[in-house]
Amino acid sequence: MSSWQSDTIQTNGIRLHVTRTGGAKPPLVLAHGYSDDGLCWTPVAEELAMAYDVVMPDARGHGLSDAPDGDYGPLEQAADLAGVIEGLGLQRPIIVGHSMGALTALTLAGRYPALPGAIALEDPPPWWADDCVPPFGEEWQRQTRAWIVGLQQQTVPEIIAAQRAHQPNWPSAEFKPWAAAKLRVHLNSLNRLAPLNINWPALLASVQCPVLLMTAEPALGALVSARQAAALQDSVPQTRIIHFAEAGHSIRRDQFQGYMNVIHRFCATVTASTDLRMVWPMHHEA
Repeated sequence: MSSWQSDTIQTNGIRLHVTRTGGAKPPLVLAHGYSDDGLCWTPVAEELAMAYDVVMPDARGHGLSDAPDGDYGPLEQAADLAGVIEGLGLQRPIIVGHSMGALTALTLAGRYPALPGAIALEDPPPWWADDCVPPFGEEWQRQTRAWIVGLQQQTVPEIIAAQRAHQPNWPSAEFKPWAAAKLRVHLNSLNRLAPLNINWPALLASVQCPVLLMTAEPALGALVSARQAAALQDSVPQTRIIHFAEAGHSIRRDQFQGYMNVIHRFCATVTASTDLRMVWPMHHEA
């Protein structure tokens, strides 16, 4: 990590902070979930940095990026990520996203289809699905605001201790970045998260790149049901689905090595320009 670079990209009227492993290698962008930031990808980036130039942006309202007034929905997040990719001159990077970051990657692939080389989605909010519960209601907003305020009254060691008790099976390396990110997330990040103007069928019809959807167990907190995964595959036929049994919403934290095996395989397949249909069936258990 001592050789990793820190940069700031000016785009959409704000400054976005980026951490980058560097090197003359294929670019790979990691887009974090809500209340995380770029450095929450540290264990993943350390494994990928030998083969890829790994880029870890802090989304607006997170980490060291600006927290403007205004909207924080997937359209804004996708425009920000497009600005980072263009600002750094990345050529068709692979984008791996978790939760909010996965929805950002999917939205970017539909709105800016020439930018990504491929996208891998770790349990995104399934807003494309007809049966998706309307997101981010008043009660969710209230609870999330109270959660963040409560965390920001604690120290990093206190947050780590509580999360370690809650998630005893996470790798030890996950806790410090997760806790530190909670102290940096801005309450503006709760502003207008759910857009009313996304035409999901039209957006998904514009996705051209290979897509990997990683799903887990709704009973353990995962967001995407089997039906919702199938709906995405119907709309984006080049989607391949990998299901992680006995994992929840943070698949990589629940099953790190299995997750990394899938990511290595996906990235190698894309980099080699191999047709995913020849490598993976439509649906596969990790």
